[in-house]
Amino acid sequence: MNPAMDKNPRHGAWGSSFWAKIEEDRQIRRRYLLMVGYGLGFAYLYWVLHDFQPARALRDARNADWKWVVLGISFEILSYLTQALRWKLLLQPFRKVRFSTATRAIFTGLFANIVLPLRPGEILRAYLLGKSEDLGFGQVIGSVGVERLIDLVIATSGLGFASLFVPLPPELRRAADALGIVALVLLGVLVGAVLYFELTMRHENAAQIRSRRIPGKVRAALLGLHAMGTSASFYPAVIASVAMQGLQVLAIWAIVHSYSLLLPFLASMVVLLVINIGVSLPNAPANVGSYQFFCVLGLSVFGVEKTTATGFSIFAFMALTLPLLLLGFGAFLGSGLTLHEMREQIRSLPDSRGSRPAA
Repeated sequence: MNPAMDKNPRHGAWGSSFWAKIEEDRQIRRRYLLMVGYGLGFAYLYWVLHDFQPARALRDARNADWKWVVLGISFEILSYLTQALRWKLLLQPFRKVRFSTATRAIFTGLFANIVLPLRPGEILRAYLLGKSEDLGFGQVIGSVGVERLIDLVIATSGLGFASLFVPLPPELRRAADALGIVALVLLGVLVGAVLYFELTMRHENAAQIRSRRIPGKVRAALLGLHAMGTSASFYPAVIASVAMQGLQVLAIWAIVHSYSLLLPFLASMVVLLVINIGVSLPNAPANVGSYQFFCVLGLSVFGVEKTTATGFSIFAFMALTLPLLLLGFGAFLGSGLTLHEMREQIRSLPDSRGSRPAA
């Protein structure tokens, strides 16, 4: 045996203990995140349900206009179909992804987010699409990262626009400012990476770029960002992102209308943005607790009393989540996975050794 191999963490007994330690650390981090997610969920629910009046909430739900509820559900489903189109456009530089495959992966990911904590569906859908379309996991998960960055920029821009017309609480303004700074930094990194490789490729070919002393995964990620950012399909993907979030605002607006809350259309935008900011933290399955808390918080900006806001938060959550649960379950069945296999795939993604997960 080559003596140098004994020092390689991928070989021998030392290597086994090395990767075992990494896996142990990963499990410890996951347990901490689970504790935080469930702890926040219970705390949010306790605050939301304190002084809650179930009888009044049931009466308000019975009086809801279900034509508007159906319209809201339709807008919500259309938003995820638009997300599938956006994903297809972002991945176009690598492969012509089928819309049906992207849609099935997205709804399977939604199902995972609803039934499992910590929103693992983003990683799962990347794995499923990569497997179905024979794409590298790094390319697909990179496109998911670009999606999140575009959404963050649109959300912070929307909140800034809303603040021109709606007096937001100081805490919400500070959160919006912090998110805006994060979005600008990440956007600067993305633009810098694209410009770097654009200028480099004018003088060097791909082989010369690969020979540079840049770690393989970092180089692959940067090249992927360059390919997506300079593709002709990137700008339609941005337009699809705006349409997707617009449809989600329309979904909340329709549910607000069905509940007879006399609020302006702009209020639906603010409520949705507040919810989206809140559920970005570690969460219990389906964002239970955090969705209701931040929905009530968003409605409080417009003077909706807590009892009414709590009833609406539960009604809106059920109306918009249950259809996605059913559609996600259908997509999950179509993926050929069992619930146990889905959990195992999520635990193994990304693989601790940096390799592509086994099919």
